[in-house]
Amino acid sequence: MIKVAVVILNWNGRKFLEEFLPVVINHSKNDAEIIVADNASKDDSVDFLTRNFPDIRIIQNNYNGGFSKGYNDALKQVDAKYYVLLNSDIETTEGWINPVIDLMESDENIAACQPKLLSYTNRTYFEYAGAAGGFIDKWGYPFCRGRIFEVMEEDKGQYDDNREIFWATGACLFVRADLFHKSGGLDEDFFAHMEEIDFCWRLKNSGYKIMYCAESVVYHVGGGTLPKANWKKTYLNFRNNLLLLYKNLPTERIIPVFIVRLILDGVAGLKFLINGGLKDCLAVVKAHFHFYTSIPKTRRKRHEFNHRNVSDIYDSSIVYEHYVRNINRFIEIDKNKFS
Repeated sequence: MIKVAVVILNWNGRKFLEEFLPVVINHSKNDAEIIVADNASKDDSVDFLTRNFPDIRIIQNNYNGGFSKGYNDALKQVDAKYYVLLNSDIETTEGWINPVIDLMESDENIAACQPKLLSYTNRTYFEYAGAAGGFIDKWGYPFCRGRIFEVMEEDKGQYDDNREIFWATGACLFVRADLFHKSGGLDEDFFAHMEEIDFCWRLKNSGYKIMYCAESVVYHVGGGTLPKANWKKTYLNFRNNLLLLYKNLPTERIIPVFIVRLILDGVAGLKFLINGGLKDCLAVVKAHFHFYTSIPKTRRKRHEFNHRNVSDIYDSSIVYEHYVRNINRFIEIDKNKFS
């Protein structure tokens, strides 16, 4: 068994492999084994890897089952103590692995961890996908230290502390391998988007911690496979958010949360329509329809593990805080409202 395996999931991403894989190798070769799991790419990614990186192990998945299935299938073939799920559009930095591993080694109750995630194109600012660690509000809306909805903060050292968070980004996710498999891995029904929030919530429901490590820094391009301004991403985000809420909320919270979400998602759909986003509006409707038809299957998953009132949920509405009170920075949020 190796100690750390950095596993990069690739799908038609030769341009990212060409740009970022040499950097990952340079910054990781002494601290981890580097593996590329290819999700049945239709470009020449595999040939490119074979020609240019003959020492890199390649795992070839049979078809593109999305982020969740791609990693689930690949990680069954990797024997390590720690997995690092790394997006192909991540630029690592010198010494990025050991601070996170040292933090996780210091407490066996830490199941998963993420580094500081900064923007590759705007390098002094946090990046959307995870920033300085993720949270959700009482109605299930995700946000981060360093990012509230579309507003990214500049990194001025305000989040240079290691601390417990609610969810760690799937763009660069450190996780104990045994707990990854014990918890069932990533939910393949999600396909892509928010599967890491669902995964981290399940770990928290099992009593484990999710952490942020400020001493490790990576830069993320973001939107490499599916750009943010795409109705398919809107559909996946709304559908998967409903799935993760139904799977993980304590029983007494399900009905009140879903009543509010019907209203808020309806407002979001109307806003898309008013702004000319007919496809995004229809994506919200489609997301709800898919969720309702999947309730029997999701209910069975819900019964597979315990539910509890876990820590680090923001006991207020981030939608209200941002759009009504004009709060754009995590440091402006009332910390007393976190459970």
